[in-house]
Amino acid sequence: MSDGKAREPAPWILGDKTLPQVSDDIAGILERPATRLWWAAFLVSSTVLAIGTIAVIYEIATGIGTWGLNRTVGWSFDITNFVFWIGIGHAGTLISAILFLFRQKWRTSVNRAAEAMTLIAVACAGLFPLIHMGRPWLFFWVIPYPNTRGSLWVNFRSPLLWDFFAISTYFIISLVFWYIGLVPDLATIRDRSKRGIRKAIMGFLSLGWNGSYRTWVRYESVYLLLAGLATPLVVSVHTIVSFDFATSIVPGWHTTIFPPYFVAGAIFSGFAMVLTLMLIARWVLPEIADYFTHRHVDAMCRVVILTGSMVGLAYLTEIFTSAYSANGYEQFMSFNRAFGPYAWAYWLMVACNVIAPQLLWFPRVRSNLAVVFGISVVVNVGMWFERFVLIMTSLHRDYLPSSWSFYTPTLIEILTLLGSFGLFFTAFLLFCRFLPMIAMAEVKGILSHDGSAAHHVSHPDGEPAETEALTCEPTSS
Repeated sequence: MSDGKAREPAPWILGDKTLPQVSDDIAGILERPATRLWWAAFLVSSTVLAIGTIAVIYEIATGIGTWGLNRTVGWSFDITNFVFWIGIGHAGTLISAILFLFRQKWRTSVNRAAEAMTLIAVACAGLFPLIHMGRPWLFFWVIPYPNTRGSLWVNFRSPLLWDFFAISTYFIISLVFWYIGLVPDLATIRDRSKRGIRKAIMGFLSLGWNGSYRTWVRYESVYLLLAGLATPLVVSVHTIVSFDFATSIVPGWHTTIFPPYFVAGAIFSGFAMVLTLMLIARWVLPEIADYFTHRHVDAMCRVVILTGSMVGLAYLTEIFTSAYSANGYEQFMSFNRAFGPYAWAYWLMVACNVIAPQLLWFPRVRSNLAVVFGISVVVNVGMWFERFVLIMTSLHRDYLPSSWSFYTPTLIEILTLLGSFGLFFTAFLLFCRFLPMIAMAEVKGILSHDGSAAHHVSHPDGEPAETEALTCEPTSS
């Protein structure tokens, strides 16, 4: 600048918003009829979900023989999809809990959608172990409770059982954390609604919120406590998922790098999915363009660069470890991944997860939303193939060449995978339609730091709205 001062960064929220404007912009999306674009997207996603549901019903009625599994490849699309969806759910907890503890202001515009994405992704992930059981109605057998089945008991040494406890805990904590964060915004929608079922539902869900000072103090204490409880889950959940592989003796799996490698990859894919969803929402709903800005995209791209570089380092560490170990089986597995029958998937994984994110080092690329959207999609494609390569290349060629086999997915498996995406996007579209996708109360806390929140809040119809003013009180975050 001409006066020699450092150039100030752009504000997180554009448009010099006031408190009523934030409520009008975010809550107004829920009060207007759904657009044709929303209905078109919902029709496509629900159709894909229906097709996937039919495929799953056929598989359960017929048997797992409808999949392409064989005696060598006992895990395939089911575990690949399970690990993929668990990874997608990691960014929600990271954005909501860890960034909240570090007081990162940019999280306020994306945490609500990221938390919803977490819950939906974990639900999608939980379906695949149930389907893989072949008899999902017996799922309760994995629950350790007193029973009359004699010596038939769960194996507490199995990481698959640890998955059950870790994922169920992760889902419950994430659900409570998401709901508690919603309460002030639900009260705002309650106060804006006229008499009817909508006001009654929001009144019940808002737990009698009145926006008083005592209510805010207790709310922020609970929110901080839940953030502290949820933070270890970011590390623990995908670490336990990595134990499904790392505790085995299968070449390519028996490695101690898996826990941090899996956690970094999960955050990597999760942030890419949040970027994908928020950029789509930004184009479909122009109202949120002032709340999810280029500065938010830039901050998230920086996290993608960091975690993507960690994933690339993990790939190199795997190659180095196998070469340095002097273990012929590990060396063969490393060679087989890069040059064997699934080499095309391996190099596609490297291109998507290591090479493509390096473009985000350039500010001009990070400022181009279309390019960022493309990179985020490419990253998620690469992270799915990472799980596929990890599983397939370690199973289809094991210690004995006589048992080598090749795996090809069947139509049922492909439709089941597509059905999980249909479930994910259908649920996310319903969330965007009926609940505020941006945390209004937390955004108003950001406005207060700029002094732009010192306004008397009034109802849209011009009448005083004392309750809404209290409801919309900015948080200290």
